[in-house]
Amino acid sequence: MQKLPRSFYDRDTIVVAKELLGKFLVHNSGGVERVGKIVETEAYLGPHDLAAHSARGLTPRTKVMFGPPGHAYVYFIYGMYFCMNVVTEREGHASAVLLRALEPVQNVEGRTCGPGLLCRAMKIDKRLNGHDLLSDDFFVAESEAKKFSIVKRPRIGVDYAKHWARRHLRFYIKGNPCVSRK
Repeated sequence: MQKLPRSFYDRDTIVVAKELLGKFLVHNSGGVERVGKIVETEAYLGPHDLAAHSARGLTPRTKVMFGPPGHAYVYFIYGMYFCMNVVTEREGHASAVLLRALEPVQNVEGRTCGPGLLCRAMKIDKRLNGHDLLSDDFFVAESEAKKFSIVKRPRIGVDYAKHWARRHLRFYIKGNPCVSRK
């Protein structure tokens, strides 16, 4: 599988969020290669985006978001789930794309229709926070070019973010059964 180059991530976050759809997330761990097709994403546009973790500024938790593009930002929520973001744009911009849902392709067991379930099924946890997505064991790869329609909707679970909660920054492949919420 051909890994995406760093230049893929070093672009506008909304463009990256849309273009991650249909790509493969690959995690090699414990001698097992897990592969899932990305079918749903959400864009978080930096510190001015009130729904982004970076809106609270540079903290130990958000440090990875402020770093270079093409790294994984993995965090723990609700005391039970890990979520994974892909850091985008230039270093210091603090924007990222949340991976919300995958379609299982190879060695993925369990549900993948939500960011926490996706991470559980792909064996992604806090140890992968800051991991370079150009590595050999955890990366995003090209897929065969297949046509699909992209649906745009408001992000999920960010009602606290005022006008940012209504922005259409969630993207998913129309008709895919693995999408977390239509």
